[in-house]
Amino acid sequence: MPEEGMEDNKEGEERPKWNNKAEYLLTCIGFAVGLGNVWRFPYLCQIYGGGAFLIPYLIALVFQGLPLLYLELAIGQRLRMGSIGVWNSISPYLGGVGVASMLVSFCVSLFYNTIVAWVLWYLFNSFQEPLPWSQCPLNHNNTGYVEECVESTPVNYFWYRQTLNITPNMETSGSLQWWMVVSLATAWSIVYICFVRGIETIGKAVYVTATFPYLVLTIFLVRALTLPGAYEGLIYLFTPDWEILKNPQVWLDAATQIFFSLSVAFGGLISFSSYNSQKNNCEKDAVLVGVINSATSIYASIPIFAILGFKAHTNYVTCLNGNILALTNEFDISDMNITVENYEQWFDSLNGTHPSRVSDLKLKTCDLQTFLDQSASGTGLAFIVFTEAVISMPGSQVWAVLFFIMLFSLGLSSMFGNLEGILTPLHDLKLVPKWMPNELFTAIICLLLFLMALIFCLGSGNYWLEIFNSYVGSVPFLIIAFFEIIAVAYIYGIGRFSDDLEFMTGHRPNIFWKVCWLVISPLMLFVVLVAYVAVQAQTPPTYAAWNPDYVNFPNTEVLPYPDWVFAICVLLSSVPVISIPLVAIYRLICCMSGRHSKDSLHNNPNPYANEDYVVELLL
Repeated sequence: MPEEGMEDNKEGEERPKWNNKAEYLLTCIGFAVGLGNVWRFPYLCQIYGGGAFLIPYLIALVFQGLPLLYLELAIGQRLRMGSIGVWNSISPYLGGVGVASMLVSFCVSLFYNTIVAWVLWYLFNSFQEPLPWSQCPLNHNNTGYVEECVESTPVNYFWYRQTLNITPNMETSGSLQWWMVVSLATAWSIVYICFVRGIETIGKAVYVTATFPYLVLTIFLVRALTLPGAYEGLIYLFTPDWEILKNPQVWLDAATQIFFSLSVAFGGLISFSSYNSQKNNCEKDAVLVGVINSATSIYASIPIFAILGFKAHTNYVTCLNGNILALTNEFDISDMNITVENYEQWFDSLNGTHPSRVSDLKLKTCDLQTFLDQSASGTGLAFIVFTEAVISMPGSQVWAVLFFIMLFSLGLSSMFGNLEGILTPLHDLKLVPKWMPNELFTAIICLLLFLMALIFCLGSGNYWLEIFNSYVGSVPFLIIAFFEIIAVAYIYGIGRFSDDLEFMTGHRPNIFWKVCWLVISPLMLFVVLVAYVAVQAQTPPTYAAWNPDYVNFPNTEVLPYPDWVFAICVLLSSVPVISIPLVAIYRLICCMSGRHSKDSLHNNPNPYANEDYVVELLL
């Protein structure tokens, strides 16, 4: 552990620096603001009482998210190293924390860029007229439409069959889908081009990738507010259901959402801040990035819910028009007599005078609230719900192109942080030969990640991606963050850390930050971790399979994971963080061996022995 506070990089090597503060902040914001802000946060608001969800969300932001974000930016800026170098400097026994961050970033990069590849595939297809998911394709004989599409919807068919070509279960792997391989290769090529010269090229790319999503969201907001049903969607979003706050699952999901949304524990933020001048006010940076990230989630929810309200309104009107047509034909009523506005009066009248005839029509139950309650998150929101809503919007091609360019920008800027969390620690470990240019090393890592990610291009790839997302992107992050905050607050010492902050910012941290680092944040992390594991243990792991032969098709078939797949799930949750105890044990053994060797040299003097060399080698 260092003697006099956190020190500069001892290697004496010149470290790259950001060209200006704007590039650094945009990179951090781009890394923190990702796909989850657009498709996860609105879903949580939808299922957890609308505006009421903001209460636990903001509490988690203040007492858990911001302290962790401030801590990571501060240690990276002070030490000017990546995650492995940082934690090795604080204590050699904590080197496994940096290794764990690197392994998690590696695993997340695998599946995250696959989602970017899916976005690219949809973006390419958005230039077609009509949109390929707006209607069912003809069968091989050109005598009708494909049965699977007719039984489900064109949107579902395009996603599950024409994009994923998904298998009916995980145990059926299927073959590589060439169009997905090409899209994945394109996604990794773009990431490499933007990352080829490190922060020099990243700093230029983020001017577009970090700002363009806000432009698109604003355009969508203006357009969405003019759509029919937008008002109902916004009312649904902002009407709080206070009773739901009694459900502990709400607080658990709020804590995990703010934690994952800020992208702490990846190691990317530590690396980005390490390129700063040490006399930078990292406290303001942390608050700014955290507030902008959460404000973006709320801002994105407004156009999303306005468009979901439009979709619900459209489905509601379509449902009523089907019933109106049935009543009009059955009772020989003149066209346009029954309208959406007077449908209830006509139905009550006809049902009162001819109940049996109305009953035989088997009219659908049309309820706007039911359509609003149809929630979806993740890929379900982006590639199914939203694409279906776009079809009904005038100029659907334009809106589809804008939407998927926005998702691509969000995904690309997040990938910068993921890749930085891999490359910088590898440089810290001196695993890169000095003769190898950084451009070549980056290319090798990107190629390796591309080849490993080909598993997600199989017919069963979507099932595997959900596993990686659920098990790599959950427990490991909580464990890493817990050890990070314990390491700084209790092993390094809050007093010494305060000295470092005073050196960098010009003032010592106030009582709020100290109480959070010492008590509140680690306690919240521990409670969330235990609760998360307990909730997962109570529910047998299952997955939703798309099986055209399923009895209740087009509903997805819920299947349990095979035992061998469940074993992989456990490994994905544990292997990235197993390095934390392993490195600590290894360091302890080396320390004990070094002391034993030193004692042996003292007890058996050897005039030819170089004692200092032996001890240094072992330590």
